[in-house]
Amino acid sequence: MALTPAQEALAKAMSEDELQGTVRDMGKLRRWYAYHTYNSRKSEPGFPDLVMVRDGRLLFLELKRQNGKVSPAQADVLRKLQQVPCAEVHIVRPSDLLCGAVLALLT
Repeated sequence: MALTPAQEALAKAMSEDELQGTVRDMGKLRRWYAYHTYNSRKSEPGFPDLVMVRDGRLLFLELKRQNGKVSPAQADVLRKLQQVPCAEVHIVRPSDLLCGAVLALLT
C-alpha cells in the first residue's frame, strides 16, 4: 500500500527509538511478550532489536529508520534466524507501521 506524502514525511522523520516504542506498545495491547537488549555493547553483534512471543508465535524484528541499512552482522544473524522453522523474521521500518503491516503482523 502506497503512503500519502504526509505519511512519507512522517516515516522519514521517525527515529528507530520512536518506531520501537510504538511497536512495543502495539504488542503490549495485543498481549505480546517483548524482549529488547537495552545495552548491547557486550553482546554478540547483529542480534535483532526485538523478540516477541505470543500464542506459539516467535517474532524477531530488526527495526530500521526509513532509509536505514542492515549491517553485515545483522544480515548474517537474520539469515540464520530465517532457517529456524517456526521463527518469523522481519525488518520493520516506519512505512510498515504507517501502512498497517505491523498491525497485521501483531494481530
